[in-house]
Amino acid sequence: MADTKREIERKYEANPETRLPDLTGVAGVSAVHDKGVVELDAVYYDTADLRLAAASITLRRRTGGTDAGWHLKLPVAPGVRDEISAPPSDTVPHSLEGLVRARTRDAELTPVVRLRSSRDVRHLVDADGALLAELSRDAVHAERLIDGGRTAQWDEIEVELADDADPSILDAVEKKLRKAGVRPAKAPSKLARALAETAPKGDKRAAPPSSEPPQTAGEHILAYLREQADALLAYDPGVRRDLPDSVHQMRVATRRMRSAFKTYRKVIDRTVTDPIGDELKWLAGELGVARDQEVLAERLRSRIDAVPRTLLLGPVRGRLRIWTAAHGSGARRKAVAVLDTKRYLSLLESLDALLSDPPLLKAAGGAAARVIPKAVLKDYDRLAARVDHALELPPGEERDLAMHDARKAAKRARYAGEAATPALGKAAKKFAKRMKAVQSVLGDHQDSVVAREVLRNLAIQAHAAGESAFTWGLLYGREEAQAAQREAELPGVWKEASAPKLRADLTG
Repeated sequence: MADTKREIERKYEANPETRLPDLTGVAGVSAVHDKGVVELDAVYYDTADLRLAAASITLRRRTGGTDAGWHLKLPVAPGVRDEISAPPSDTVPHSLEGLVRARTRDAELTPVVRLRSSRDVRHLVDADGALLAELSRDAVHAERLIDGGRTAQWDEIEVELADDADPSILDAVEKKLRKAGVRPAKAPSKLARALAETAPKGDKRAAPPSSEPPQTAGEHILAYLREQADALLAYDPGVRRDLPDSVHQMRVATRRMRSAFKTYRKVIDRTVTDPIGDELKWLAGELGVARDQEVLAERLRSRIDAVPRTLLLGPVRGRLRIWTAAHGSGARRKAVAVLDTKRYLSLLESLDALLSDPPLLKAAGGAAARVIPKAVLKDYDRLAARVDHALELPPGEERDLAMHDARKAAKRARYAGEAATPALGKAAKKFAKRMKAVQSVLGDHQDSVVAREVLRNLAIQAHAAGESAFTWGLLYGREEAQAAQREAELPGVWKEASAPKLRADLTG
């Protein structure tokens, strides 16, 4: 069984002559307890081409200290990582191997670096003796286990926040360290430094990525697509770990890529991107079963909570629980299983191939300020036609379908504006914001349509079981009124979104 811990720490440069300042009295630190020296021996695993390291992920097997065993560290934010541990074993635990499968795919995980550290540990505690942070001073010896076996040595200081401690303690300690001449480490982790300092000469894997800002339309679109592909990979472990919002964010990344393929089809060849877009649609659909069920169930629960107790006739909550269990059973397991399929891994390979050798068209070499607005405005025209059509129809099923089509067009226009923002700035950001407002109104309308169908079925089931269907009918009526309200709001929201100046600003 793997355990997870949120690791918040900061690293600093050091050498054998570096003197630590007195940290007592800093941000409530009443005492500093010397916990002695411990010898640590860690072997880091990665693919031969260092895919985990490229994603700032570390996987190690460590002996010594109080937490011997396997540790997988996934980046959350600068200086913050989720550390997932597993007991000692001779091979990489399946639970950890699965969490990096989207990165490794069919490549074997092998030892790449060995780090032996002599760690001098100090505990920073408050007046009650509670641990605030752990400061460790490490003398590190690194040995590369691939590519020639070069070695390196260095000293460093780590300050790790204790569980439930105030993060401001790290700022206060850093201020004290800086006054003593101690500076933050340049490398984000021991492994990153070890790989950099033991890399063979001319190793391109050790070279930093280009920081040149995109200029052409093609460069901007490729940067956006790479951002979404990175998000897809970053949220993969979260879906496997059932972290909140991970499924939703992973689906958003797939939708943004699909949308960009369609919007910018004059920039990147759709004969190549269409098949990949189809696979992204498949993935979003597979992931969406659990997410859509969860969102709908929460909507219905909130509607029931708003009903006065005197109007809750029959086992309303119990029936909703039964419906939720029946429709949600196995949905998450299915979503996780999809991430281990050959089809999913092949999709990731296809994305890699696309981004490493992009099928750019002639327009890709054009100026972003000229090419990108045309694509965005084409999506706007598509949305305008669908909104106008929906508003011309009388209330009813045909209008519901037309508003659903308009919602999909609004989402695409919004994504087009978001993708254009790095190139076009505030004008594109404002455009995307207006499109999002339209999408929100249409989206809530569609959610009401779906909810009404479920409420109708629940009413039929309740009636068949001899229960009162009154409350289900009441909820149906409230959803109907909600949809009517959204329909009434749409013209005003659309008036703001369709303002000529909003579009004129995109073209400068």
